Amino acid sequence: MGLILLRHTAPDVAPGTCYGRLDLPPGPRFADEAAGVLANLPPVTRVLTSPLIRCRALAEHVGAARGLPVEVAPDLIEIDFGAWEGLAWDAVPRAELDAWAADFWHARPHGGESVAMFTARVAEALAGLGAAQDWLAVTHAGLMRAAQHLLGRDETWASRFAHGAVLRLSPEDLAALAAGRHGKNA
Repeated sequence: MGLILLRHTAPDVAPGTCYGRLDLPPGPRFADEAAGVLANLPPVTRVLTSPLIRCRALAEHVGAARGLPVEVAPDLIEIDFGAWEGLAWDAVPRAELDAWAADFWHARPHGGESVAMFTARVAEALAGLGAAQDWLAVTHAGLMRAAQHLLGRDETWASRFAHGAVLRLSPEDLAALAAGRHGKNA
């Protein structure tokens, strides 16, 4: 099977808030959402997680249910939106959003990671998991978008991943990433 990337459940945050590395707890429906995720999850042999609590909580739930330890993998963390973290998207200065849109790959008007920096980090992190066999990584939508892009499945970063959604990476996908054969670095 390779590696399953699993997006965390809904965090406790107001709609329309910019969050990447902002460490938000799971939302009030966590128990129901986690039970739904667990019911649809195939067997796994290893559980990795982003260090953020919204991921760790779900990973620990899965690990406890499956009798597996949970390993924190720092590189599975979401993109860093710098000064925008925790702001309502409509409160982000328009000039900064325009600068980001004008150079989506390299602009960093927020002072955090550029999309190119983030994608390179994700490529390295996933390449390091090249030996994954039936592994689960609880992570973020941005990381899943970057993986889609690196594998040539989404040139526009338009993929949407609902809370609790999965993206499966086959052993062949992981081998291509480990060999640097993705050709999608910005």
